[in-house]
Amino acid sequence: MKAIFYIFLLTLFCACSERTPREHSSELPPIFPDYTNVTIPPNIAPLNFGIRGAEYIRVTISYADKTLMELSGDEYIRISAKAWRKMLDTHKGKALTVNVAAWTKEHPDGLQYNSFTIHIAEETIDGHVAYRLIPPGYIGWNKMAIMQRDLSNFDETPIITNNENEGGCLNCHNFCQGNPDRYMLHARNKGGGTVIVKDGKMEKKDISIHAHNATYPNWHPDGRFIAFSVNDVHQSFYSHCVSKIEVFDNFSDLIIYDTKTDRIIEDLRFADTLQMETFPAFSPDGKYLYFCSSPTHILPFDVDSMAYSILRVPFDVKTGRTGTPVDTVYNAHIQGGSASHPRISPDGQYLLFAWAESGTFPIQHPESELMMIDLKTNKLYKPDNINAQGADSYHNWSSNGKWVVFASRRIEGRTTNLFFSYFANGQFCKPFMLPQKDPEQNVQRFFSYNVPEFIKGKVDVDRDAMSAMLQSKK
Repeated sequence: MKAIFYIFLLTLFCACSERTPREHSSELPPIFPDYTNVTIPPNIAPLNFGIRGAEYIRVTISYADKTLMELSGDEYIRISAKAWRKMLDTHKGKALTVNVAAWTKEHPDGLQYNSFTIHIAEETIDGHVAYRLIPPGYIGWNKMAIMQRDLSNFDETPIITNNENEGGCLNCHNFCQGNPDRYMLHARNKGGGTVIVKDGKMEKKDISIHAHNATYPNWHPDGRFIAFSVNDVHQSFYSHCVSKIEVFDNFSDLIIYDTKTDRIIEDLRFADTLQMETFPAFSPDGKYLYFCSSPTHILPFDVDSMAYSILRVPFDVKTGRTGTPVDTVYNAHIQGGSASHPRISPDGQYLLFAWAESGTFPIQHPESELMMIDLKTNKLYKPDNINAQGADSYHNWSSNGKWVVFASRRIEGRTTNLFFSYFANGQFCKPFMLPQKDPEQNVQRFFSYNVPEFIKGKVDVDRDAMSAMLQSKK
């Protein structure tokens, strides 16, 4: 009798664990994050996801009618890292089929959704991404950090937190060609400055001119020079506008900093009061310097009239000086809107930038989106798939030019999250959100991911040494 009872329990357990949904839907499952029909690199972390409010979900992943993985969970699934890595390694260039069924209060007998695909690209993504974590406020920076994340797993470690610089602001990190041993960042506190790391040697520099600090940076590919805009940044607040805050510059010029000689190089064409220059970016071959420029206006009153064009000037790597002519790549006064953050693809063909109706801080503009210029044909176009409702802004190319990371407020409009998109033949594939061990972490964390930069490996930083360097003399 006892044996029959055990068999009954086993049969009941199997029946419960092998639920069969009684309803079917032609719609895609409402999973979060939305990983339906995306293209991913073969070295990305597991795409854990869930269905909010579900009591039970069941997922099967297959290829050519062969089941590769069966998963289940209450509300979300967690994928084995080892099994995921093996599956991606053996299916590069192929599209996996994902089937999802969910049991919810609305569908207690289970609802089988339409299947979707996840395409595994042949090309890998750079191993790490660096970003600033900052509260989504306007003036609060009592808790912020520049972090790095291993994209093949869920490991996140700090490069520096503002515990190391007496609670001051940290910003504008930039890596030379994604090199984790050659980078810079600003620490804005009494003992702060610009920290420059080159091949293990760490130095603190005071890079300023006309009583204004160097702000937005970009390394020259050979690693000697850094282009900076020198900005006097301000904020204004509004009560009757869609955008409650506007960030603008009262002053901005360009300089070149020589890390070898500790010298600042100016070009008087880009150091007057008639134009404001910002967001420098070198071409991958190092022969040109791109930047944004707008005529000076009376601010903040004329902030809606601020329209930044993209200009390009030759650069002499022997002298660190800019040459002639000055070419206009994007003319805001003819083509409309305002451009920020120009970034050129590693092959030199495409320029991706953030577009907004006006101004120089697109993350505060809900209408901002990413736009592209084909530098071979000078064609301006809005790339397919990558933009969505909500501000899309700061972006960075992977070293092989096949992936882009960008910051977006498309989820809930207040905080920025990181998204990745595969690039081929001048167009992007549907972006996917930074994978997390807990699918809800990106939104529950309530911090903004700011200024994402691909890096080719982990930054090995002596945080104690950096902290000691940034302490004020009391």
